[in-house]
Amino acid sequence: MSAVKELLTIKEASEWATKFLKRNVTESNISYLIQYGKVKKYNGNGTTRVSIKDLLNYYEEFYDKRRERWKKHLGEDLNWALSFEEVREKERTKHVHRLHPYKGKFIPQLVEYFLDNHIDEFKRESFFREGDIVLDPFCGSGTTLVQANELKIHSVGIDVSRFNCMITEVKLLNYDLQALKEDINKIQRALLSFRAASKITDFESELAQELYLFNSKFFPSPEYKYKVSKGLVKEESYGRE
Repeated sequence: MSAVKELLTIKEASEWATKFLKRNVTESNISYLIQYGKVKKYNGNGTTRVSIKDLLNYYEEFYDKRRERWKKHLGEDLNWALSFEEVREKERTKHVHRLHPYKGKFIPQLVEYFLDNHIDEFKRESFFREGDIVLDPFCGSGTTLVQANELKIHSVGIDVSRFNCMITEVKLLNYDLQALKEDINKIQRALLSFRAASKITDFESELAQELYLFNSKFFPSPEYKYKVSKGLVKEESYGRE
């Protein structure tokens, strides 16, 4: 591989990673890896670049070795499809699932796996059909009930927490979308008016500038984060120094 091709632009890196992983990897995903020090940032003619070797090492470490560690603990018959590692965060928190950051919830794709009618190496039979009834005795924030609704399956949810039940109800109720839009716009206008009349924006701007100067001096990112992730810098001792 030529020296030129070893360094890729963010766009080229996203295209390479998409082909390598056989899943959609966006430019934002690559920028995230740079920002949090997972891969090193290079500058070339004013353009941010990354090393294809860094990307390859990161993905092999993150996916292959992680899979092997889990197989070591859980056995060779591990159904890795249930990791849903190819599913982006945007899809994991689609529509109403992002309304509340409930800590105990699982992703909707996990529910779909068991409720829909597909079969695979591990799921050799489908158990639910349209019009069936699913009972979730610990419904939490209602993920199971929402996905059952999408699949035209009736559902009943029970939870000891009234707050959890309220979250679920909010996700499943029918709404007047026009009235909802008008109320949202009204709230947005009130917030914008409040911000304009206060000094919050000035304070946030000044604070952001001071934090930028501090971090640039003591924690040059993403170079610092890259060194931490590679063990070149000990984070705790660096902070004390």
